[in-house]
Amino acid sequence: MTTGHFTSVEDVSARLAETGYLASPAVATTVFLADRLGKPLLVEGPAGVGKTELAKAVAEVAGASLIRLQCYEGVDESRALYEWNHAKQLLRISAGRDETWDEARTDIFGEEFLLPRPLLTAIRGDEPKVLLIDETDKADVEVEGLLLEVLSDFQVTVPELGTITATRRPFVVLTSNASRELSEALRRRCLFLHIGFPDEELECRIVRLKVPGLDAALAESVVRVVGALREMDLRKVPSVAETIDWARTLLALGADTLDETVVRDSLGVLLKHQEDILKASAKLDLDAV
Repeated sequence: MTTGHFTSVEDVSARLAETGYLASPAVATTVFLADRLGKPLLVEGPAGVGKTELAKAVAEVAGASLIRLQCYEGVDESRALYEWNHAKQLLRISAGRDETWDEARTDIFGEEFLLPRPLLTAIRGDEPKVLLIDETDKADVEVEGLLLEVLSDFQVTVPELGTITATRRPFVVLTSNASRELSEALRRRCLFLHIGFPDEELECRIVRLKVPGLDAALAESVVRVVGALREMDLRKVPSVAETIDWARTLLALGADTLDETVVRDSLGVLLKHQEDILKASAKLDLDAV
C-alpha cells in the first residue's frame, strides 16, 4: 500500500527544500522509498542533525497532520495507544444505577469513552498524517512490542472494541540517538536511514538558508570552525542546530570575521560543558580554519 506523496527522488529534494529542509541525496532517496513502499522510516544519528525536522518537513509538504509520540523512560500503553476515560465511565455508571452490570459495561466501553493516544490517532481517519515516534531509544524495551502491531499491519487491537485498521496509512518516522540498541523485530519493519553531520558544502548551504543575513565568507568560516571542533575528543560535539545558533549569535554581535576574542567569548553557544570549552580554547587554531 503506497502513500504517494512524492513522484521522484528529485521531487522529494525540491519540495523539502521549499520548507527549508536541505536533504542530502541519501535522505531524499530513503524518504522517497519509504513513501512509495509504505514502510516506516527509522532515522538514527546524533542529536541536532535534523531527524525530527525531517518528519516535520514531510508533514508540511504532504499537507498532513503531524502526530508525535515523544518517547521517554516509563512511557506505556496508556500514553502511546489509548486509555479509557474513567471519570466519564463512573459518571455513566452512576447515572444508570438501575441497569445491570452487563448493560452498563456495554455502554461504558464504547467510542464515546475512548481516549486515543498518538498511535491510535495516527491510524484512524482518512486524512493524511505523519506519525513521528521521537527518540524511540529512550523508551523501555517493552514499548517496542506496542509498536510492532502498528508498524506491521497498521492496526491497533482494543479488546473491548476489536481491531481498528488504518484506512489510510500514515507516513511513519521513528527517530533514535542510538543510546540503546533497538530490537531486530522493530528494525525489520522499517527502512533505515542514518543522518550524520553534513559535509562542509551542505552545512554552508544550511547556514546561509537559516541565517540569510550572514556573509558567505563568514558562513564558511563558521562551518570550518565547527568541523574542527567535531574532530576533537569532546563530551558533546556541536550539532547542526548549534552551528545555526552560533551563526545567529555572530550576526547579533555584528561580527564580520572570526577572531580569537569573538570565538572564545561565544563558545558557550556551541559547547555545553565547561571541560569542552577549556579543551577547545586550548586546542582550537583559528589560523588553520
